[in-house]
Amino acid sequence: MSRSAARSQASADAPAEAPDAPALPAALAALPAPQRARLRPAPEGRSGPVDRPMLATLSSRRTFDDRWIFERKLDGVRALAVRDGAGARLLSRTGRVMDSTYPEVAEALAAQECGDFVVDGEIVALREGRTDFSLLQQRMGLTDPRAVRASPVVVHYYVFDLLSLGGWATTGLPQRTRKTLLRDALSFHGPLRYTPHRNHTDEPLLSQACAKGWEGLIAKRADAPYQERRSTDWLKLKCEAGQEFVIGGFTDPAGSRVGFGALLIGYYDTGGRLRYAGKVGTGYDRRTLLALRERMDALSRPTSPFADPVRERNAHWCAPELVAQVGFSEWTRDGMLRHPRFLGLRDDKPPTEVIRERPT
Repeated sequence: MSRSAARSQASADAPAEAPDAPALPAALAALPAPQRARLRPAPEGRSGPVDRPMLATLSSRRTFDDRWIFERKLDGVRALAVRDGAGARLLSRTGRVMDSTYPEVAEALAAQECGDFVVDGEIVALREGRTDFSLLQQRMGLTDPRAVRASPVVVHYYVFDLLSLGGWATTGLPQRTRKTLLRDALSFHGPLRYTPHRNHTDEPLLSQACAKGWEGLIAKRADAPYQERRSTDWLKLKCEAGQEFVIGGFTDPAGSRVGFGALLIGYYDTGGRLRYAGKVGTGYDRRTLLALRERMDALSRPTSPFADPVRERNAHWCAPELVAQVGFSEWTRDGMLRHPRFLGLRDDKPPTEVIRERPT
């Protein structure tokens, strides 16, 4: 190779540095040259190199080759964590700051010794080794320091991706490389947990996950970059059907029931219309029934928000601003849910982003 060709190759393999780019951390400098060429100075901003997290696509696929890795699917609240000179911040999918709700997580991130970073993960509450979204609900709405300290709910932040390190965006690196860097960069103790993965799977692995009471698995392409969108490079392999739905109304309670009888729920189609998906009458305790009724009364409206006719007696309508997590057995042929049950409210997803999830 000529000297000029060698210089050209060296330039191509070097990260794209701005005049004021930070020094490359040792862990990144040790990467192979083709991977270093994918590095970029991380833009300044509340969430560093990304504004929105990467999302997985629901899939019925069950056979994979060795180009995929597999993580446990967690049932919690998605959180981007930014650690810089100003401290540590926890951001929801919608950009809401969650530091006051999970101060122990923010403090553990701020105490890390690896310099500035941005990571992606899930905040969960565990019950008997299983992630429990209904238990996490008891922490999700708390912001008062005294109430947070008094809460018996212990949370953990399971971190599964590294988006920047030392001022350099790592989103262009392969998935497997990002996980290796993550494991070596942070110290995982207290509320911080590293999300382990398997390098291969088959049907028994998913069956084993389901037998343990897990939500399922997340399959990730080992060579894929991090993308600010829903992608088929990440696939949700679920043990049981379930997704978010928008609350558009409710029915009256009957007998000794308080609050309401059932939620009337739906999802948005590609035309922006709220489509009716059925009613959810199970999964509530007394406190949830009363609290939800109060919130829906505050959003009361005289007409149905659904594009489809809803033939329920004693129905009351509310503005479609609340999002519920609902488990169910399957969709019926006419587009209704079979055996739905309420799992909790979600405040980390805009209602307009709630669509019907269809397996790829």
